[in-house]
Amino acid sequence: MASLMAPVKDGKFVETDSQNSLKNKTSGTSDMDKDTFLQLLVAQMKYQDPLEPTSNTEYISQYAQFSQVEQIQNMAATSELARATSLVGKDVYIKTTDSSGEVKYVQGKVDYVVFENGKAYLSIDEELYDLEDLDTVVDGVYQTAYDKALDFTVKMNHLPVPGGVDLTDASAIKELEEIYENMSDYEKSFLAKETVEKYQKYLEKLKEVYRQAGLDENGNKIEDPEEPGEEGGGDENVDGSGNVSGGAESGSGGDGTEDEGNGSMEGAGGA
Repeated sequence: MASLMAPVKDGKFVETDSQNSLKNKTSGTSDMDKDTFLQLLVAQMKYQDPLEPTSNTEYISQYAQFSQVEQIQNMAATSELARATSLVGKDVYIKTTDSSGEVKYVQGKVDYVVFENGKAYLSIDEELYDLEDLDTVVDGVYQTAYDKALDFTVKMNHLPVPGGVDLTDASAIKELEEIYENMSDYEKSFLAKETVEKYQKYLEKLKEVYRQAGLDENGNKIEDPEEPGEEGGGDENVDGSGNVSGGAESGSGGDGTEDEGNGSMEGAGGA
């Protein structure tokens, strides 16, 4: 339920937006109900001029007129309750005015409705506001898109100008990129054209900073490529007889065959 406590500042109670909303509507109200009318009617009969008394027909006519007015008021109250009840679960903006005349807006979702003395009050974040202070009813999808665009813009405004971006700003720009990529086309339409253009400049500048630091587009260090000539030099295959083949060894094996042939010729000559 709504809080009954008021904040205190400098030893004085500070009126909240909810209290301002309720105060402005309760002060100065002079609704006359049936009991008030009957009291006035009795007083009129009691203090009427005995020489010129009011006729019974006139009393009945007055009462009938008041009954009609009362029925109209009851219908208006029922209509107001139905209107307030239909707002439960919706995002709304409440327009309040404090004692100094300053206008403030309160945004939030209506949690429940309180109907008291013929008036409806909306509960937002456990604070009550008069239904008459309702300014705007917002679709939930619209409000979500608006909040995302606002959050994106605020985060980007905390960054330095695109020309002053360095590696310390990389995480913030990557966060912006993640937010932007997860936004739908409808949500992106809430971003100003200048905001999107500035965002693109941040991405381009970050890529440039990454290249200068030897990093890829994801911020990871780029490894040096292998030097030529290192591949294939150490590949050796050994067969079951213990002979080595492959790579440079294959060439020396061919020389050994030729040497063996020369040796055989020498041996024949000696013979």
